[in-house]
Formats: sequence, C-alpha cells, structure tokens
Amino acid sequence: MMKNITFLTGYYGSGKTEIAVNLAIQKKFDMVVDLDIINPYFRSRELEEELKEYSIKTISSDLDYKSHIDLPYISKKIFIPFHNQKIKAIFDLGGNDLGAKLLRQFKDYANRDIDLFIVVNVFRQETSNATKIIELINKIEGMGGFLVTGLINNTNLLKETTLSDILEGQNILKEVSSKTGLEVKYTSIWEGFDFDTSEIIGELIKIKLFHRKDWI
Repeated sequence: MMKNITFLTGYYGSGKTEIAVNLAIQKKFDMVVDLDIINPYFRSRELEEELKEYSIKTISSDLDYKSHIDLPYISKKIFIPFHNQKIKAIFDLGGNDLGAKLLRQFKDYANRDIDLFIVVNVFRQETSNATKIIELINKIEGMGGFLVTGLINNTNLLKETTLSDILEGQNILKEVSSKTGLEVKYTSIWEGFDFDTSEIIGELIKIKLFHRKDWI
C-alpha cells in the first residue's frame, strides 16, 4: 500500500515522470507535484489536461503557461498534502542529487510517514551496477536530507526490451537490496509487452506511455 506522500527520484532518463503519472492513476492519488526543475524534456506538468480526466491535480507553478516554463518557480500549493492528510500526492523530483536538494524545503515534515523511491534503469550508464546505484542513493540522501525507502526497477531498452533485460536489472537491484536493506517495491513494464512475469519481484506496474507515446 502506497503512503499518502511519495517522492520519486532517480537519474536523468530513468523514467521517473512516466512512473509518477502511472502510479498516480493506478493508485488513485489526488495530486502529482512536479518538482523537476532540472530536466526540461519530460515534465509531469505537461500532462495537466490528461490527468484531469482521472481527477488528479497537477501542481507546479502558479505562473501562466507553466507547462512551457523552465524557471525554478514552484507554487506554495506543494505543501497542501503535508497539512491535509486525506490528500495523496506523488512528488516528481528532478534527476540525481541536484534534484533531490528540493527535499530540503520539507525538512520540518521529516517525521511524517513518507516514501522516497529511487527509479532505476540499469541501462543508463550512471546506474549500470550496484556500486553506482548505492553511490547515487547516498548522494540523494545526503543532499535531500530524507532516506530512500525503496527501489523501482524500470530497466528497459524501449521497444527492444526483453524479459531478460528486466531480470538483469532485477539482479542488480537484488544486490543493492542485499547491501542496503532496501526492497524492490515495484517493477514496471510497458503495457504493450506480454511477458511471463512470474519471476519478477515487487509489485508489477504496467506503464501507459504519456510522454513518449511512440516509444521508439
């Protein structure tokens, strides 16, 4: 069961935003909070209209034309879930430890029951093995001031992804788990794949593509 406040972090291109949107829809969250001021390419605030269809609010900037603005201006509404415990929110952080720095503004709520999941694609050079992933976890925790509470296996090679690829990522994350005590909470696969998922650990999340619809 997901906690009412969940932060997603990870390296650039790990797939955080797609997973944030899909988890929000599938787990019936009330808000997706876009805290990504690092990567200008895929941003959850660009999906405001699509998420309205699921009664999910997108929180980022209060400025006009916010979906096209790269200025690091964030609305004070991002604090609403910390004051109203009935609201469930997913926070989409920017890449790596620099993006995690924004967690510092929530330090007064560090005693709340919060999840911080790191999204990993082992085919990204920066997270290609357990040592690099653990180094990234340590940087994120050091910069953000919150502890990572779980792992998400988002290992993929776009449409060329095979079950073996996903299990390769899983094996690396198992090594991370054995060294850190962190569990693989979720494993994601594109909804168009028809894999035997019996070997997959963590809850399976089938991803509907919103940003990269053609996934080429």
